[in-house]
Amino acid sequence: MRAVVQRVSHASVTVEGEIVGEITGPGLMALVGATHTDTEAEARRLAAKMWKLRILDEEKSCSDIGAPLLVVSQFTLYGDARKGRRPTWQAAAPGPVAEPLVDAVVKELRELGAHVETGAFGAVMSVSLTNEGPFTVVLDV
Repeated sequence: MRAVVQRVSHASVTVEGEIVGEITGPGLMALVGATHTDTEAEARRLAAKMWKLRILDEEKSCSDIGAPLLVVSQFTLYGDARKGRRPTWQAAAPGPVAEPLVDAVVKELRELGAHVETGAFGAVMSVSLTNEGPFTVVLDV
């Protein structure tokens, strides 16, 4: 699995003009994608890594200060544009495989004690955020 994680002071996701997920204060915005071979174990590892990732102020993690996370599914993280100008999405897991894995990340984060907001899987979403730092990390598990 792969995540692009950003340190934010605010982040929200809107579907059809309605906010479906929003966090404020210091926290993390995570775009999460899955490939064909990913498993629930990897989803749990990714969640634990995000929860303990020390990229907030003073090298704190979400677990240290109870910071919220906004998790949004993002199949395009597995896009490949090395050949030509049109990306291929062959490495991205199809919806029936990816959706339960993204759900597993969210479930594990919540079991670890995190406040988690989400987007809407498969929807056309508008994501807004204020990246603090800026600070962005790519996580692969």
